[in-house]
Formats: sequence, C-alpha cells, structure tokens
Amino acid sequence: MQTVNLEKENYKQLLKRFIEKNDEETLYKADLFSKESIRQNVTPDEIIHVYIQALEDLYPDLPETFRRSLDFLLETMISYGVAYKEFQEMREEQLEIKSELALAAKMQEKLLNTRVPEIKGLDIGAISIPAKQMNGDYYHFIEDHRGNLGVAIADVIGKGFPAALCMSMVKYTMDSFPESRMLPKRILQLLNRVVEKNVDPGMFVTMFYGLYNPDSHDFYYASAGHEPGLFYHGQHGVFTEIEAKGLVLGVERDVTYKQYKRRIELGDMIVLLTDGVTECRRGERFLERDEVIEVMKQYTHLPAQQMVERVFRYFEELQDFQLRDDFTLIVIRREN
Repeated sequence: MQTVNLEKENYKQLLKRFIEKNDEETLYKADLFSKESIRQNVTPDEIIHVYIQALEDLYPDLPETFRRSLDFLLETMISYGVAYKEFQEMREEQLEIKSELALAAKMQEKLLNTRVPEIKGLDIGAISIPAKQMNGDYYHFIEDHRGNLGVAIADVIGKGFPAALCMSMVKYTMDSFPESRMLPKRILQLLNRVVEKNVDPGMFVTMFYGLYNPDSHDFYYASAGHEPGLFYHGQHGVFTEIEAKGLVLGVERDVTYKQYKRRIELGDMIVLLTDGVTECRRGERFLERDEVIEVMKQYTHLPAQQMVERVFRYFEELQDFQLRDDFTLIVIRREN
C-alpha cells in the first residue's frame, strides 16, 4: 500500500482542518491530493485506508459501530477497485479490437474495390454499403480482350469478420482468373471448389455471375443460390424477375451450374442485388418484392449511377439510417 507516497500526515492535517473550518482552500488541496493519487495509480481502497487511519488518529475514541461501518466501506471499495480494474482492462481491449477492425475495414475496402468499366452502349451504376464495419457483400466487373463484360455479385451467409475474410478470398480468386472469356457456369464451378475447400462448414457464399456480349447483346448468366435479380423491359416499363437456380457455393465439391441466356434490347436494364435490398423493412415488417420494384420504378429515368444511389438513400431513410444488412445494387442499362 502506497501510504508513504500519499503523505499520510499531510492528508490527516487536511482532514482535521476541513472538519474544523470547512473551507474552500482545504478542498482545493484535497483535489490536488486526488490528482496526485491518480498519477501514482492509487486505487480507491488505498485512499479509503488512508482516510480511516487519519480519522482513527484524530479520533481514537470512535464508537465501535462507526469503526465497523468504516471497515465495511473499505471492503466495499476493495471489491470495487478489483471490478473497476477489470473493467478498465476490458475497455482497453475493446478499444484495441475496435481500432484493429477499423484498420481491417479500410484494408478490405481497398481490396474489394473494383472499377466500374466504361463500355460503349452501356450505362453502369453500382453501390455497396456495409451495415457494419466489414462488408459481407462483393461485386466485381471485368472486361475481357473481346470487350465482353463480366459481372459478379456475391453475399456471404454469415456476419462479421469471418464473413469479410471469406469475401476477400472470393475476390482474390476472381482476380486470379484469366481475362479470356469464361462462361458463367464455369466461373461458378471453379469458385465452388475454392469455397468448399477453404471455408469452414456452416459458411456459404451465394453468387450471381453474368457475361454480356456487346456485339450480339446477349447476356449469359448463372446463379449459385443468389438473390434473384431483375430485368427491366424498357419498351413496356416493366420489371420481371431473373429466374436462375443453382446450389450455393461451398456445400458440395462437384457441382454443375445451369447457364441461361437473354437478349438485352435498347432501354433494357439488368438489375443485380443482394438481400440487403430486398429485405429492407418498414418498421418491423419486411417489404414485399413488389414494393421494392415500385421504389426502383421511381428512378428508372435517371442515369444508372444516380439510380442506384437514389434507391439506396430511399431505403436508408426508410430504415432510420440503420442498415440491418449489407446493401449492394448494380444496374446495367443498354443504350444507343
């Protein structure tokens, strides 16, 4: 116990003077004593101990009941000191973890960053906003040597840091593929093997992959259990669901995926999204898919990037600016 550093005799004199005079100067000196105690990392129970010793020296005839109450106070403060120290250590650990997560989030943001390509005849917009620090969604564009546009959108079934690491692995794998044309069903087949081999059981990845041919205007696509996207028919102003079935990545090693094909006409749009879009809530109620489509219809007249940003802001405001899930939305419109 640091009674020497606490200058017990000085404290006793301060206590005596305050009891006798109750003046501001004594309180000021007591405040200096408290600050010095903090500087020396003195615990609350040590201060109480000094106080009890000083009081007993000044008043040796204290009633026994009063002495017991002081002993009770001392024991209470010992327990408090232990609990407070544990709290401080836990708080410091949490701050350290928070700092590390913030750094990891910045690294992940840089790693997952993908450039939206500029392709003649296409207007492309994309937005991906994590609900928390780490993003469990991912989108990817690639333009091969023939001018074909590959587009992927994925979502990890899982949350937090493990999901973010998994998505980073998917991105790294995508970057390792050759730039030569690869059909969507082949892309998903290769990714499935990587995820099945490297991701813990119980964590799966959904993905939609499409390939747009700017010469024929054909869109080839396949899905691994991903949230259905939408086709927008520019001539009729109607949205229809993209129907594509396939097993999520990582469940079984040897999986084949069915590939689909659709021609994209002038004014048509391909809308790809994650369930952070379709599972938005109004209060405690999930929005119906038709309600989500009605929101998108309000902004179809805008350029693609403005459209995805306006849709996001609408749903963000609807949920009181507290996203419950990662939000990713891609729009690809065929223009003249």
